[in-house]
Amino acid sequence: MISVTSKCSHAEEQQGSARTLCLCQQNVSGAQCALLYTTHSGQRRIRIHNMGLNCSAQLADVYRACETDALINFFAKSAFEAILSQPLKTVRDILVSQTAHMLACYKKNCASPATLSQLILPETMKVLPVYMNCLLKSCVLGGRPEIPTDERAFQRQLLMAMGVADTQLFFYPLLLPLHSLDLQSDAVPAAIRCSEERLSEGGAFLLANGLSMFLWLGAGVCPELIQGLFNVPSFAHISAQATSLPDLDNPFSKKLKHILEQIQSQRPHTMKLIIVKQREQPEMLFRQFLVEDKDIYGGASYVDFLVCIHKEIGQLLS
Repeated sequence: MISVTSKCSHAEEQQGSARTLCLCQQNVSGAQCALLYTTHSGQRRIRIHNMGLNCSAQLADVYRACETDALINFFAKSAFEAILSQPLKTVRDILVSQTAHMLACYKKNCASPATLSQLILPETMKVLPVYMNCLLKSCVLGGRPEIPTDERAFQRQLLMAMGVADTQLFFYPLLLPLHSLDLQSDAVPAAIRCSEERLSEGGAFLLANGLSMFLWLGAGVCPELIQGLFNVPSFAHISAQATSLPDLDNPFSKKLKHILEQIQSQRPHTMKLIIVKQREQPEMLFRQFLVEDKDIYGGASYVDFLVCIHKEIGQLLS
């Protein structure tokens, strides 16, 4: 094993009467960080943090242990940092190239023999292409001129501080069918894929991305559901300006309220509720979060992006 040791000294930082000096020591099997500081009472102390990392001589083990959620968090932060010093197209091309190289390396060195026409994905990285496509279609990397600079800067700063779970939801929202709720159970309904083909005119769906929650209502949704949620007789009477649901004493309303509270409790930000009625103006905003579809600004659908990555892998291995 080759041991690599390095030390990096950070500038001393004055905070009140406390002065800190951080020394980091790294090697191939772990990391150690030592913090030397003086307390307000004048005591000199040192705090040491150790982290052990698993190592392997087998490339297949690396793919087998890969955590795609953490990987996309890393790529997103790296890309959002890179756009400050590199052209947007360069950053986008690098993301596509790195995705293709990772999957080509797996196919060449780890996968069972297969024809060049097959797209082979590691079991732990099957959702990497869909996440990467969502990252490329984000307002920060999408390059859409109609998005204000302030909005781009806000989302960039927001994501740079996000943890893995929040990044996952930000790029691939949670989409729940509400019209088939089991009122006898406390369980949240199973999520479905974020695609327009999963919607139905007679259904109601909740979409949450960590910043907002959208309650989408089909034009043919049953009157009983409308009455149970909004206490109005028909679809036409629903107000799309509302930002909350009324407190009603019926099983469906209580169940949905419970789901909203449960989702909100897992997020660090309060999510605004937006009511979306099918074929009305706010639906355009809602459809931007159906991330598996081709968007109106030219962003590739998930299927189109898979085709693109497949071609890139073929070129690398040919």
